[in-house]
Amino acid sequence: MAQKVAILGAGMTKFMRRAKETGKELSFEAAKMALIDAKMDISEIDCVVMATAPDTFDGVHMKGDWLSDGAGGKRKPYMRSYVGGGSGVFSIIHGFYLVASGIFDTCLVVAEEKMSSCMPHPQGAFNSIYDQFLERPLGVNLLWIFSLEMMRYMKVHKIPLETIALVSVKNKKNGMDHPCSQKGIAGEYTVKDILDSEVIAYPVYRLMVSPVTDAACAIVIASEHEAKRRTDKPIWIEGVGWCLDTSYWTNRDLYYPKYVEYAARMAYDMAGIKDPRKEIHVVEPYDPFAYKELHHLEGLLLADKGEAPKLLEKGFWDRDTENGIPSCPSGGLLGVGNPIAAAGLMKVIEIYLQLKGEAGKRQVKREVKRGLAQAWGDLMQVGTVVILSK
Repeated sequence: MAQKVAILGAGMTKFMRRAKETGKELSFEAAKMALIDAKMDISEIDCVVMATAPDTFDGVHMKGDWLSDGAGGKRKPYMRSYVGGGSGVFSIIHGFYLVASGIFDTCLVVAEEKMSSCMPHPQGAFNSIYDQFLERPLGVNLLWIFSLEMMRYMKVHKIPLETIALVSVKNKKNGMDHPCSQKGIAGEYTVKDILDSEVIAYPVYRLMVSPVTDAACAIVIASEHEAKRRTDKPIWIEGVGWCLDTSYWTNRDLYYPKYVEYAARMAYDMAGIKDPRKEIHVVEPYDPFAYKELHHLEGLLLADKGEAPKLLEKGFWDRDTENGIPSCPSGGLLGVGNPIAAAGLMKVIEIYLQLKGEAGKRQVKREVKRGLAQAWGDLMQVGTVVILSK
């Protein structure tokens, strides 16, 4: 690659449902905060990358174009990235290549989602992503197929439902310390509380599912010479990876996310990582459902197949662990919220803050020199990974 790439600043709006702001305004708020954090002006940005999910959510056709003013893309090279829930991490991969290639020196990456304007519920919009002849007539939605995947994962590894519930307990507690956490989703819960909540589609319970959220996040990235000119403490993007499996999810064994492993291996190779379990010190795997955090930790090769739940029971993934790997110290999507495209960038920002030592009450106890953020989306077949270091 032609040149190294660093993160100089980050911004994030409050996560909430039914925000009064439009998608443009949310994008503007996050972009402005990222520029202030980087001590830069929009005139110093060479290009803008926007990540946002289905147009249906905002009810605006070609909403990438519609959001460009708010994201600072006016009269600049501006591109939209969209791979469902994987978009937030994919957007920084997109920006990384624009800068690493030498085409641009600076890039503003913005990820926005305003889901609450999709009525009566965004799950209705998701039905349109399925094959219109083979799957859509069945009335499927994402909750429906995730319950099948969770059941398969539990059955193959003989994982108790109570262990899956521990992910919700951990992340909702961590989310209490996140200043942007959506009101009402973080808190001190017990396994009993989780399993006493309503069954959405067995074995998925309501408190194992991340909520509908409106929010935006933004990051400023720059080339090596720009980074060294502007800061003494740049956070480097060491490795990126992504993979897209077939959309025919019924043709895959759902117990293991191969596409996440392929994306992770690509990122590890770029970063020169040989043993991720020793060289990754903090991780933000994508957790829209409780079981997905464990599923993804195994796909990221941070645990053997079926081992992540056992490590969870031992506290290996806890935020205050000194010998394990803290997982979702932010609170994740279960404890902060899930504005689809913006959620992945929230996870990148958490790793950025952990490496800078600026995560406040969420700062992990163990020393961190390198961290990983991962997202996932569409029909359970998109894996996106980014590795950051000091």
